[in-house]
Amino acid sequence: MKSAFIIHGSNGSKDAHWYPWLKKELEKKKLQVFLPQFPIQKDQNLQNWINTLKPFEKEWDGSIVVGHSLGVPFILNVLDQWDLKIQAAFLVSGFTGHLEVDEPNIGDFSEREFDWKKIKERCKKFYVIHSDNDPYVPIEKAHELAENLGAELILVKEGEHFQDKSGFGTFELLLKKIEEQL
Repeated sequence: MKSAFIIHGSNGSKDAHWYPWLKKELEKKKLQVFLPQFPIQKDQNLQNWINTLKPFEKEWDGSIVVGHSLGVPFILNVLDQWDLKIQAAFLVSGFTGHLEVDEPNIGDFSEREFDWKKIKERCKKFYVIHSDNDPYVPIEKAHELAENLGAELILVKEGEHFQDKSGFGTFELLLKKIEEQL
């Protein structure tokens, strides 16, 4: 059975936004879907998140991976560190480098040198999805991410940060793009 992972954002919950909806939709397509809850607040750091994902390392190989916000640099770190290949990565509201937000330990995930060559070798296809009015992650970060990954930038009009409060309890565009990889 093919696996999929959904990685939430900073100080996030696996039960928020479009994550539970996407999990159900992918399970209907006979995927084994992992939606782990990662440590938040003061415990939100790269090593704690890696430790949380480690029990699922075998399932990561060959999987489809979706990351939102801080989940994006986390996915890039995993691809940089683990010698496993995934089928596709869907990077929503993602970034690398410094980000001007008041969230715990963001720089631990994103303010580092990534081995882009290695990361690209470990994933067959990248999708970078971003909004033209994201209040937290500037659009320049999306352009930079897409360029570093050799991926097309899929720009959504007025999607903000793709959260419940912006009307994203579901995310049909994302589901459609994932279905193209199945």
